[in-house]
Amino acid sequence: MILTLHAQRPAPDVPAGDLGFLLHKHPDRVLTAEHGAVTTHVLYPQSTPEDCEVAVLLDVDPVGLVRTARDAGQNTGVLGQYVNDRPYAASSLLAVALGRVFSTALAGRCAARPDLVDLAWPLRLRLPAVPCSGGQDLLRRLFEPLGWSVRATVLPLDETVPGWGASRYVDVELEGRSRVADALAHLYVLLPVLDDAKHYWVGEAEVDKLLRRGGDWLARHPERDLVTRRYLAHSRPLVVDALDRLADLDEQPAAVPEQERPVRLVEHRRATVLAVLRDLGAGRVIDLGCGQGELVRELAADPRFTAVVGTDVSVRALRTAARRLRLDQRGPDEQDERVRLFQSALTYRDERLAGFDAAVLSEVVEHVDPPRLAALERVVFAAAAPTHVLVTTPNAEYNVNYPGLRENGFRHPDHRFEWTRAQFARWAGGVADRHGYAVRFQGVGEADEDAGAPTQLAVFSKEVSA
Repeated sequence: MILTLHAQRPAPDVPAGDLGFLLHKHPDRVLTAEHGAVTTHVLYPQSTPEDCEVAVLLDVDPVGLVRTARDAGQNTGVLGQYVNDRPYAASSLLAVALGRVFSTALAGRCAARPDLVDLAWPLRLRLPAVPCSGGQDLLRRLFEPLGWSVRATVLPLDETVPGWGASRYVDVELEGRSRVADALAHLYVLLPVLDDAKHYWVGEAEVDKLLRRGGDWLARHPERDLVTRRYLAHSRPLVVDALDRLADLDEQPAAVPEQERPVRLVEHRRATVLAVLRDLGAGRVIDLGCGQGELVRELAADPRFTAVVGTDVSVRALRTAARRLRLDQRGPDEQDERVRLFQSALTYRDERLAGFDAAVLSEVVEHVDPPRLAALERVVFAAAAPTHVLVTTPNAEYNVNYPGLRENGFRHPDHRFEWTRAQFARWAGGVADRHGYAVRFQGVGEADEDAGAPTQLAVFSKEVSA
């Protein structure tokens, strides 16, 4: 199994041989690394100021692979465990090897030459045998949206017996300009996707790997759902978790230059909510519609918040939140009453929602059918009646900065509506008047001169009688 990566000068004053700095592998040396049944060799067939080529060669022991790892993708019986394509075809074995031998390059780090990290290098990647469940069409659908020119030749099943026809293996060459970290990340994620199999058990940690290696580009990839399903071995709970998190990543405008690496909107929104809660001096906080617990986790990490509660209507989301908060790992004697989760619907009165200094509805109201907003208002502002309520929602005016929105013009398929700033102010002002709150507004995220900020925040505070 082999991969070759050929690079040319990324800039007139940068020799192609400087690729060795990025990969943290010296061109004059051969690296050999053993990991279980796989031995990885990294060598440079060519390294000059104009051209540099690095080859990654995997030597796979099929017997050792069976003994030391569970080949989940190709376990077709006793014989199939030993006689298969794993030693020869570029698959998840190669992806894992790339993650090990080029870990710093994948992470986009280079202490010796940080100026090289964000350069767009002219690259040509060659993979002589790629198992492709979906053929050349899928290959192009996966790589061309990422800026790669794809040349692919389907390999015959047996060159000496033409009548047997074509195999599922493809000789692939990718060419384009890319950051080296991005090129490696594309291979790391998409090789197992093309094969539609992995040689190891796929668990919850794979979701984090997918987001870490693919989050910057996968959120807007036209084949996002297919990539996610295949990468996570079609495990429905893992796929749902990953797609929900990718939907948050998708809120960053595509027009922002990649080199700037701005803070994602979801992170900016969470940081703003936390800052406002601290300024208000809130101790007991409830996150209404907490989803998978991102805000709850950050609240729990700050001792200033003496009670942290998350609620959601989705049992699956609460299970994920409990897992991330490690609440599901605590025994009966280890329960922390400071942090709790429970299921609740915001359109039905629930006495457990009362008694808090502040309640947060972050990106929640737009998921409620407009006729049900009055019920939500009664539950939150009349029955629960916290001292402060923070509400964030998309600013519909800012959507002009998001190319390729869905047919309904909204940022998320489950949004029932998205308000302009005037519409949000009108709704929030009416709620405040009816329930004895004062309300102020602020934008969240980098503001557009005409359209305002991507997210709008309303902070309700109970008016104190003189």
